Amino acid sequence: MQIKKAGFLTKLVILILLVASAVSLLGLQGQISEAQKEQADLQRKVAQQSQLNADLRDAIDHSSDPDRQAAIARGELGLTAPGEKVIIFTD
Repeated sequence: MQIKKAGFLTKLVILILLVASAVSLLGLQGQISEAQKEQADLQRKVAQQSQLNADLRDAIDHSSDPDRQAAIARGELGLTAPGEKVIIFTD
């Protein structure tokens, strides 16, 4: 049994296939990298939203707390308790 050497055309076809495979792998590697960046960004957004949800849940759970209501009335609404005096400093 004799082994026949590959011809020039066969070698050229194999070389073209190898180059095409390498280019395809590089393209896929770029897509994977982009997908990983997007995944990390989405995980960061999920963590932020989870923290916001926890804060809102805490605010709802403690909405009947008189100290919290007074803090909101003073801080956000600018109200004062009876008998308190407001001092405003101007330049």
